[in-house]
Amino acid sequence: MTTPRMHADQLEIDAALVRRLLAAQFPQWAGLALRRVRSAGTVNAVYRLGDELSVRLPLVPEWAGDLESELEWLPRLADGGGLPLEIPEPVAAGEPGEGYPARWAVYRWLDGVTPEWRGLDDPRTAGRLAEFVRALRDLDPGGAPEGKGQRLLAADDDAVREAIASLAGTVDTAAATAVWTDALAAEVWDGERVWVHGDLLHLNLLTRGGELSAVLDFGSAGAGDGAYDLLPAWTLFTGAAREAFRAELAPDDAAWARGRGYALAKGLIALPYYRETNPVFAAFAREVIDASLA
Repeated sequence: MTTPRMHADQLEIDAALVRRLLAAQFPQWAGLALRRVRSAGTVNAVYRLGDELSVRLPLVPEWAGDLESELEWLPRLADGGGLPLEIPEPVAAGEPGEGYPARWAVYRWLDGVTPEWRGLDDPRTAGRLAEFVRALRDLDPGGAPEGKGQRLLAADDDAVREAIASLAGTVDTAAATAVWTDALAAEVWDGERVWVHGDLLHLNLLTRGGELSAVLDFGSAGAGDGAYDLLPAWTLFTGAAREAFRAELAPDDAAWARGRGYALAKGLIALPYYRETNPVFAAFAREVIDASLA
């Protein structure tokens, strides 16, 4: 089965293509069992390869740059030490071939379960994830690629306001405009760059034995505004868990407002884009909007 099409320039990817790529470039793994990993993810097609490996292929050619960034920086982040959760481990980098025009990669398989939406909504898990965010920020950002938050909120003003207008009757446009305006008014980031994951959604986390165990998908990671990794306050947590996450990271009011603005923008832009092609992710985007406005 091919990957469901979400993007206009999405590549056709199926198990037969993955087997051809493996046979041509990594024949030592070509005979291993191969099965598609089903998810609501929007960037990569993922296949489990045997018991110990996985294969990731970007769905859109231009997104291969995210994968290449992972190939370069994940080993460095691991070597930096101190991260309290597991992160992906690249094993081999694949080249374009067999009709597939982008780079792809083989990773070590990480055991665990992708949590359900709000499945991590408790103060203990919030503290654990905040610990990871702090440890990531403590790593040296020297030479790191540009991460989320380097692009100021104001740069997305037109896109966000267009999305708000397009969702009239679906979301509270007055409330969305007010939250967005507050976020823009609070944009006083001092420019201090720290390591930012950039996509802390439940789809990019794993649990094992009911405990948070791993953070996935570092394609957006880089040096940027630390407020971007406040996203879990609206993408994962509510109530006491949200307060625990905030208390652990202790952002100032301006950073908190920017984080809320980042979350709102993410939901507003994703909802109309994925409403027809990925209803699971669109429903999640709607929840993020609602959380940002609550």
